[in-house]
Amino acid sequence: MSDALDRLVFALDVSDPAAALSLAERLAGELRWIKVATTLFTRAGPELIGALRGMGYSVFLDLKFHDIPAQVHGACASAAALGVGLLTVHASGGPEMLRQAAAGAADGAKEAGVAPPTVLAVTALTSLDQADLAAVGVAAPLPDHVLRLATLARECGCGGVVASPQELTLLRPALPAPFGILTPGIRPAGSPAGDQKRVLTPGQAIAAGADWLVVGRPIRNADDPVAATRAIAAEIAAAG
Repeated sequence: MSDALDRLVFALDVSDPAAALSLAERLAGELRWIKVATTLFTRAGPELIGALRGMGYSVFLDLKFHDIPAQVHGACASAAALGVGLLTVHASGGPEMLRQAAAGAADGAKEAGVAPPTVLAVTALTSLDQADLAAVGVAAPLPDHVLRLATLARECGCGGVVASPQELTLLRPALPAPFGILTPGIRPAGSPAGDQKRVLTPGQAIAAGADWLVVGRPIRNADDPVAATRAIAAEIAAAG
């Protein structure tokens, strides 16, 4: 089960910092990775990262940086100095921005004396479909767009990508390990999709080649979050 716990990422998408910490405490020891995204980080700040690391979590800081290269270098350096294990930037920021993201993460970690995080480049958000891409001027088929951005991210020094589980069978053969693939949009069988448009079950995503699976609502909204976490980890272990 330990390998499964290394692959399951719980999305701590709770807006109130006290409630977020309470839930994190309840799940401590049940999984390794916990994700902090923009809403919670904007309210709670870097202190939250320290608190979660103090509980034994590895933190995935999901802020999806997208700016001029110098700003992204600085942002990734600052994030790395917090001791996070994973962080995100948008692949659509372009080659130089991606190179500076990787460099900034390495520089910040070295200066802080911590292990460097893996920089993950976001390809296409799981809330988007082909019509959404067309609305912002992307004419390429969605899978082709994702593969192009993922390949660019690897070429520019990123350690992996964030992509829908439905693109896994395209990405994994083209971008073999150790290049990592993190997949949101994971829903256990019977769970509602919510605002995610491209989803798979945990077992399906692992079988298709995912390295990390992000699960939020099925754990957060469960009557028993601990039992829900254990059930999902068991499904991952069975598939892996």
